[in-house]
Amino acid sequence: LELLNLYQKHYPHPLPEIETKIENIELEFISEDLLKILASMEFGTERIQKIILSLRNFSRLDESEIKKVDIHDGIDNTILILMSQLNPKIELLKQYGNLPLIECYPAQLNQLFMNIINNAIDQLLTNSTKLSKQILIQTNPIENDQIQVRIRDNGLGIHPEIKDKIFDPFFTTKPIGEGTGMGLAISYQIIEKHGGKIEVISELGEGTEFVVTLPILSSLVKEGIVMNALR
Repeated sequence: LELLNLYQKHYPHPLPEIETKIENIELEFISEDLLKILASMEFGTERIQKIILSLRNFSRLDESEIKKVDIHDGIDNTILILMSQLNPKIELLKQYGNLPLIECYPAQLNQLFMNIINNAIDQLLTNSTKLSKQILIQTNPIENDQIQVRIRDNGLGIHPEIKDKIFDPFFTTKPIGEGTGMGLAISYQIIEKHGGKIEVISELGEGTEFVVTLPILSSLVKEGIVMNALR
């Protein structure tokens, strides 16, 4: 393009054949559009790189054992994967506390966060009446040996009659053909496996909050420490 500009500068009056070609290929438009296309390609490849890295971190295919991990990394990777589903009208807020690394199965906890955040998005997308749609994710250490993750949406909330059923396998409030009813059931099993607990706080018309409490030290690791102490 620089060379082309030099030619145009020093030879401002091209031959008729060249001038016709310039008009036919819309040279001015192509010159401007090329830079935009290259910038778009660069942005796209960077985004693909981030998504692939997030998918790798999310699945943790090389980490099937218990590991010490930063919970915030798992949540952030999950959010990035779900970004395409986040409607522009949905505001996602993060209020992260100062958490230690926790012993866990990383892929399973990532699946847990995926299920809960995805449910929150679905709730907000089906609620067309509220102008302000919001998902709030808070993390905090509690006591000396636990951490807490709270994920809240300001959607329609859960009816009291079905609140006790949401962790049942195959239970879903979605239309036939949408959803398997297994997401929260699997999430409940993941929490149990980690020795934690999950609580649902919901009020009709106000939204739903999932409160996940997890031990900092895995029960399996604790058992190993106790056994070593006894020896």
